[in-house]
Amino acid sequence: MITNLEIERYIHELLPARDPVLEEMEALAAKEKIPIIGPAVARVLGQLVMISGARRIFELGSAIGYSTIWLARAAGPQAEVHYSDGSSANAERARRFIERAGVLDRVAIHVGDALSVLADTPGEFDLIFNDVDKDGYPDVLRQAPARLRKGGLFITDNTLWHASVLQPADATSRAVAEFNRELFASQEFFTTLVPMRDGVSIAIKL
Repeated sequence: MITNLEIERYIHELLPARDPVLEEMEALAAKEKIPIIGPAVARVLGQLVMISGARRIFELGSAIGYSTIWLARAAGPQAEVHYSDGSSANAERARRFIERAGVLDRVAIHVGDALSVLADTPGEFDLIFNDVDKDGYPDVLRQAPARLRKGGLFITDNTLWHASVLQPADATSRAVAEFNRELFASQEFFTTLVPMRDGVSIAIKL
């Protein structure tokens, strides 16, 4: 854990109950060890969407669509949210959950490499949420910023990567640490890193 376990538990005890669809997704993720952002980080993500007024959103690495639902609900009925995942099985599961959550009409579901899908999807975005395989984080930083409008948000999950960024000893940890260094050094962004759950980086395009 990045934060004190008791603090983590306290935060989760404060969270309002989720609706049955999200609760089912949380239980499935726990049972099958599917990586999702979890409800505490999801509320931060939703809050950032509401504060920024983001409507056109691209999600890099969407798994079963948990964060997709939070993004789509926060962005409202006029939103255009792009789900992307390399697994067709994940995408089909996500489609069913997203439909049951009542936001399928504002979500485009893409199957394939997330950066390739982004490259094939025209236009600028108000918000890009990055949650691909961690080895790919440096490539995301090289390609995603050009697709954000000025003032847009670039949000990345798992940027503390189980605290392994303190002493990166493998390729994945080194990739996340490299991403963090380059993001904070970038003149394109004003960046903060929130030590919630596994670390969430929030960068605004200047």
